Amino acid sequence: MRIDKYLWCIRLFKTRSIATDACKKGHVKIDGNPIKPSREIYGNEEVLIRKNQINYKIKVLDIPANRVGAKLVDLYRKDLTPKEEFERTELLKYSKDYYRKKGTGRPTKKDRRDIEDYHTDNED
Repeated sequence: MRIDKYLWCIRLFKTRSIATDACKKGHVKIDGNPIKPSREIYGNEEVLIRKNQINYKIKVLDIPANRVGAKLVDLYRKDLTPKEEFERTELLKYSKDYYRKKGTGRPTKKDRRDIEDYHTDNED
């Protein structure tokens, strides 16, 4: 089975075209080498997938005939992703909360008035 179809079948990607794009961009690797979406996948191979700033490591156990339900996914793959990968994303979330949200670069009218009030209060 093709690697892009396999990743879609085990529900790592929502659509097959997203899985294909991830392969083309080099986010899917086997043995440290980026692979093409048409590469055949076999059992007992370890696949490294970068998705949402997390490096997932998956071992292929079996090849499904078609897309499987969420409860049956573990029959076809074994998740070897270290816990440190998920902890790092938690740290990224906390660091992003400190800064202003994206798109709010300019002060609003209320922000400007608050700044002007602050400056006039300190001049007295």
